[in-house]
Amino acid sequence: MNLKKFRATAARKKVSLSAFLDKLDHIVPDEMPEIVAKVDASVWQDINCMECANCCKTMTPTFNKTDVTRISAHLGMKPKEFRDKWLLKEEDSGDWVNKTQPCQFLVDNKCSIYEVRPADCAEFPHHNKKPFDLYNETFKNNLIHCPATLTLVDRLKKLIEKEYEWPA
Repeated sequence: MNLKKFRATAARKKVSLSAFLDKLDHIVPDEMPEIVAKVDASVWQDINCMECANCCKTMTPTFNKTDVTRISAHLGMKPKEFRDKWLLKEEDSGDWVNKTQPCQFLVDNKCSIYEVRPADCAEFPHHNKKPFDLYNETFKNNLIHCPATLTLVDRLKKLIEKEYEWPA
C-alpha cells in the first residue's frame, strides 16, 4: 500500500466524497443496504489492511471499560496500570484513548493484541453499520485515514450517481 499516494488521492477526493455523503443524509436509495454490501465486498478484494495499517498509524480507538479490563488482563497488568502506561482521558469527551500515535500495539503493520483489541478497532472501518447513512460523519472523517473507506465511498458515489436519480 502506497500511503503517500493514498493521502494525495484522499486529499483530492475528500470534498466531493464528503458532499456525496452529505446528500446521503437526505436522499437514500431504497436498496442502499444491498448496494453497500455488494460494493463493500468488492472493496475488500482490492484492499488489504495488513499492507496498510494507516488507521493504527494516524488514529486512536476509544477504549471502553471492558476493553481496558480485557487487554490489561491479556498483558498481565491491572487496569489502572494499563491506563497509566498507555492511555489518556480526553477532556472534552471523557473517552480513554492512546497517548501516542502510531498505536503502541502496532508491530510490523500488525496488531500485537489483535485477539483482544478494542471493540472500536474490531468494528473499524464501520462499513457494516446499519443504516449506512446514519454513519456518514464517521465515513467523512475516515476518508483521509482508511483506503477501504475512500474506495467504498468513491465506488458508491459513481454507482449511485450513474444508476439513480440524483440531484446535481
